[in-house]
Amino acid sequence: MNVTGKTKIVGIFGYPVEHTISPPMQNAAFAYLGLDFCYVPFLVHPENLQNAIAGLRAIGLRGVNITVPHKENVIPLLDKIDREAAFIGAVNTIRNDDGILTGFNTDGRGFMRSLDEADIVVKGKRVLLLGAGGAARAVGYYLCEEAQKVFIYDIDSEKADVLAKHLDGIRGNAGKTDIETADGRDIIRNSDIIVNATPMGLKSWDPLPLDIKLIRPEQAVCDLIYKETPLLRAAATAGCRTLDGAGMLLWQGVLAFEIWTDVKPPVEIMKEALYRTMSK
Repeated sequence: MNVTGKTKIVGIFGYPVEHTISPPMQNAAFAYLGLDFCYVPFLVHPENLQNAIAGLRAIGLRGVNITVPHKENVIPLLDKIDREAAFIGAVNTIRNDDGILTGFNTDGRGFMRSLDEADIVVKGKRVLLLGAGGAARAVGYYLCEEAQKVFIYDIDSEKADVLAKHLDGIRGNAGKTDIETADGRDIIRNSDIIVNATPMGLKSWDPLPLDIKLIRPEQAVCDLIYKETPLLRAAATAGCRTLDGAGMLLWQGVLAFEIWTDVKPPVEIMKEALYRTMSK
């Protein structure tokens, strides 16, 4: 990589951000296409987010990805957000056009593309969505377009209720559940697809987000975390189809690449770099 005064800089704002594997994926695509871009991670503490966004404008970064815990809090700091991100209430990609910052959300579309690749069909199915944060809102937005019913659980019951009512406005097929109750346990058993959109599983000692004894081999169990988690290991042992978040990471990055560059990205090059990095 030959960085010069003409190189356009993109990156990622997060806290923490040391674990990100987006730089090798994006930089491999830039190099393959001969684009004068460079992707850099930036550690941004929550109290410094406003200053970081001001800095993005001041130094002319072409754009950034936004990851936890900034996806919701960044919205008031932007000039525009697209309709999808506005409905979801979270932004994961920013494009800078001469100081005008526009927010997008590519997480949901990335997740659905990963389901397609894994031949996991959502249309007409019952889905249990664990979590009610920015990632859950993004994937829930698209799940509700195809699923028969989407049940939402979060340890914060009020947060789950807000998201359920919000998503119910799409097609009238979203509702809150409590997986600790008898009805909630039945929903675990009877769901066709279970999606973990919580951070539980990032650490090897995290508890499982649900009672694994209730799942059935006919179910598909997905985790937005891009590695094998305790939930996915337990689900695989139970005979379920499993899907980690690597495909979602890939496809959200593909979409972000196009937002920044206006160029179709080399998906296979990005996939190869992503999985090579994950295997280290």
